[in-house]
Amino acid sequence: MKLRFTIISLWVIALTANAQQDPQFSQNMFNRLAVNPGYAGTSDAICGTALYRNQWLGFEGAPATFVLGVDLPVNALKGGVGLTLMSDRIGVESNVYAKLAYSYHLKLKTGTLGLGLDLGMMNKVLGAGLKPLQSGDPSIPTAATSATVFDAGLGVYYTSKNLYAGLSSTHLPQSTFDLNTSTFQSRRHYYLMAGYRYTLNNPDIVLAPSIFVKNAVTTQFDINCNVHYKNKIWGGLTYRLQDAVIIMAGANVWKDLRLGLAYDVNTSKLNPYNNGTFEIMLNYCFKIKTEKPPKSHSTVRFL
Repeated sequence: MKLRFTIISLWVIALTANAQQDPQFSQNMFNRLAVNPGYAGTSDAICGTALYRNQWLGFEGAPATFVLGVDLPVNALKGGVGLTLMSDRIGVESNVYAKLAYSYHLKLKTGTLGLGLDLGMMNKVLGAGLKPLQSGDPSIPTAATSATVFDAGLGVYYTSKNLYAGLSSTHLPQSTFDLNTSTFQSRRHYYLMAGYRYTLNNPDIVLAPSIFVKNAVTTQFDINCNVHYKNKIWGGLTYRLQDAVIIMAGANVWKDLRLGLAYDVNTSKLNPYNNGTFEIMLNYCFKIKTEKPPKSHSTVRFL
């Protein structure tokens, strides 16, 4: 018997009417700006990253999420700036996020420390497609209702040649969406991330273990290890505590354009009812090269 995700989504909405949970991603090591504004510009390049995630394949109304992040260093601001746009849809609920980030960079002996702030907005739409068994129930909207609220976050991010680590919090105001028949409060989220690049005896092979922790309504704990070959292709595994085992792979498909794929095998009680989760990532970074003007010197012989 096929499980209709619409029923589950309504149950989740009823339980979380006062707690908004952010969407999750498996390729978090490529999606740091979305959760930590301190990351903006620390790669010393202009970078754009897009991810699309289709979660719990086979469910009707399953979560589908798209995020785009762009960041770059700005020397005049002694740091970097970034822009994040995100669209998330689950059942009869859809969310849009937009935020601008600024990171002040402190140059340390061993690396760079970014102190970041982001400001933006969140828009929620609820109700389109609901079909109550009994018409006329005022608590179940049959037409879409929407609300937009202010949002802000803080983050600290450190990076060096082989190490990165970050601590951040999003949805600091914990704003409330007023959707006529119901209210939703955006719950403050806390994120911890860290990763290291370890070069083996063969310099072509690099191990890149990482962790990613999200704490809000529930706690998500990801432990990952990717293996990179000649900095051109990679593959690895992630274990998400009590949720999934994730297989991922990627490659530089053209110059500095990277393509990454991830597939989640669900290990929770939802496993019999879905066909896993698919995620695709595109990342492109480039540095602006500026040529210094040739130096000229005067000589007394031509005076």
